[in-house]
Amino acid sequence: MVMTQRDLWRKNATSTQDVPRGRPFAAGNSGRPKGARNKASQAVDLLLEGEAEALTRKAVEKALEGDTVALRLCLDRIAPARKDRHIPFALPPIKTAADAVTASTALVAAVAEGELTPSEAAELGRLVETVVRGIELTDVQARIAKLEGGVR
Repeated sequence: MVMTQRDLWRKNATSTQDVPRGRPFAAGNSGRPKGARNKASQAVDLLLEGEAEALTRKAVEKALEGDTVALRLCLDRIAPARKDRHIPFALPPIKTAADAVTASTALVAAVAEGELTPSEAAELGRLVETVVRGIELTDVQARIAKLEGGVR
């Protein structure tokens, strides 16, 4: 009996996830080129070619007639949901790990006063944590360097 590459993988695999699905590409064949589109997408493009303006006009007409699905589609294109925005908030400078307490207090006060939403404050709080971790890491590295310099 001749063992194929797949049989060898199965024999040596510790779980079914270790065995590749289907046959692997032959040497030198990397598969479909990047950016290549499948036949279904190409067929849809051919069908819609030159019809974008008419379809858009029809969707707007339906939206103006009161079709809520068409209205939602049009509004999503005109004013998409915001993913991120600038938060005008003066965060106190953080030069030491102790300054993080002042920054966190300022964030809590801003939420209490309605300047920031709780989720915005949480995002800024994560930034404060990241800065504090960086400061602590720098301090630890400086201490280690000082200790190693004193040993020699």
